[in-house]
Amino acid sequence: MIDVHQHLWPEAFVDRLRARREPPYLDGWTLHTATEAPYDVDPAAHEIGKRVALEQDAGTTLAVVSLSSPLGIEELGDAELLAAWHEGAALFPQPFRSWASVDLLEPDVDELKALLNKGFLGLQLPAHVLGSPSSWEALGELLETAERLNKPILVHPGSARSNEAQCWWAPVVDYTSQLQAAWWAWHAFGGRRTYPGLRLCFAAAAGLAPVHHERLAARGGRLGTIDPNLYVDTSSYGPQGIDAVARILGIDQVVHGTDRPYAGTTDLRQGDAATAVIRHDNPHRMLFGAGASTPERGVQ
Repeated sequence: MIDVHQHLWPEAFVDRLRARREPPYLDGWTLHTATEAPYDVDPAAHEIGKRVALEQDAGTTLAVVSLSSPLGIEELGDAELLAAWHEGAALFPQPFRSWASVDLLEPDVDELKALLNKGFLGLQLPAHVLGSPSSWEALGELLETAERLNKPILVHPGSARSNEAQCWWAPVVDYTSQLQAAWWAWHAFGGRRTYPGLRLCFAAAAGLAPVHHERLAARGGRLGTIDPNLYVDTSSYGPQGIDAVARILGIDQVVHGTDRPYAGTTDLRQGDAATAVIRHDNPHRMLFGAGASTPERGVQ
């Protein structure tokens, strides 16, 4: 089983969050952000030995972890915090590998190349910076780099805009609306014409954006044919949501992602054959390309 979407914080990253005095920062294990209510982090969720044992029990052969984009770290300009993430994530034991992130205030393409050549499996971008066609165009150098190096991009929810007291508000409202905007902006931009070989994966089923294809058609748009390089992961959705998305995109474009430790594996009730491709074949193809074997860490 391959899980393309998890979160696991290296010790040095936690220490750096505790050293900060402005959001995002940790006070003990209480996380403070600029736009969401304080959140009590479970220390066990980031204890590497326990997480390895959990994945071994689940039969996970590869789990790809990412920076927590809702913290807004990519737009802080805190080089030490980003370095703490990458340096710690590079040392995670099997079955963990990692997505790379960049400072979006001053993107360093050479640094991204170095990370991708050192074993990071692809680039994660926060959805809230991709909500318009011009936003995709502005990040063209990063997209081009990922395509040229045959690395995928994970579009993950970014910083919430609201500060509602309910703990579910940001994940249910802000995150999904960001993903939907990023999904449609990619299409409006004509991303596939510009980057024909770039593999993209939208977390959380792209906020169910594909389900709105009927509204798109009713308003004069066109979804087009199924894009074999465009994927969605299953995180936080169950049988109803994933079934609806799969009917639009095809089962081959759905990949297993749990968002662990915030959620876990869900029985999607798709049957044994479809479950097998969602949990292994599709994520492998998304991460490494069609027909590729799984490279060793740091070997390209």
